[in-house]
Amino acid sequence: MQAYVLTAQGLRFDPDYPNPHLRDGEVPVRVLTAGICETDLQLIKGYMGFQGVLGHEFVGIAEDGPYAGKRVVGEINCSCHRCDYCNAGLANHCPHRSVLGILDHDGVFAETVNVPQANLHLVPDNVSDDEAVFTEPLAAAFQIPAQLDLSKFHSAIVLGDGRLGNLCAQVITQAGCDVTVIGKHAEKLRVIDELGIPTAPLSSVELERFADLVVDCTGSPTGLTTAYQLVRPRGTIVLKTTVAGDAGPTLAPVVIDEITVIGSRCGPFDTALKALESNSIHVTPLISARFALQEIERALTAARTAPNLKVLLDVSS
Repeated sequence: MQAYVLTAQGLRFDPDYPNPHLRDGEVPVRVLTAGICETDLQLIKGYMGFQGVLGHEFVGIAEDGPYAGKRVVGEINCSCHRCDYCNAGLANHCPHRSVLGILDHDGVFAETVNVPQANLHLVPDNVSDDEAVFTEPLAAAFQIPAQLDLSKFHSAIVLGDGRLGNLCAQVITQAGCDVTVIGKHAEKLRVIDELGIPTAPLSSVELERFADLVVDCTGSPTGLTTAYQLVRPRGTIVLKTTVAGDAGPTLAPVVIDEITVIGSRCGPFDTALKALESNSIHVTPLISARFALQEIERALTAARTAPNLKVLLDVSS
């Protein structure tokens, strides 16, 4: 099959990549559309030391199992379902897990990906492929209200005007918070403005510590430092993105100001699919460009370019 593979020498196209061996409980899924994520860009820089087929955001058609012939999306954590974490309902933190396109498991920048049947979710008929491919990042945004009672927060700031920042802002606004998105890119902020969510360019923001909640979606090592400058004492910071590299800001403000810092990663697919089905979250305005799988080098360049939000790969029809 055709696939894009990350190796120690870099990213390469393989027109005849072998179909991965099916592990117990997995079914093959023919990938229709895939999305490029900030995590993919960080992996290319060396984050996690991953080697294999990149990509984890997808919609496809199951080729076997109870969903055979139907459109599906898939959760990315492939867990053992036997350990204490899995038995406690924390399968996303299974110490034995692999992760699609991120850790010990080939991903979706290929014609076929093998996914555990238990990870698959049917796509509602009224949800398009272009919408369904957002299920994974939208689920990550919905992890915030799964972790926090947002009714206790009045003022909220989302740092970062990119793909995830946009989705987090929509989800937090829907929960009733007074949200402002702060970013560096006028074009991306305009997309959020058009959704009715207030925005501000970072260059014009007075760094006053007033926010009950700050969500860092910057994917930048300076994001947490900016969050410190915006969150009130005893406020909450949610970290939604990862960064390649070991350097980080001091944690002294966390101690001095008794700030709660929460890591937030994968979230509930069922909630995300219901939001897409009801059209309560708008994702298609984020689509900036699309390319064929064979054009992934151009697609990655587009994904790194500031005006673009979401870049899609059309893998198969």
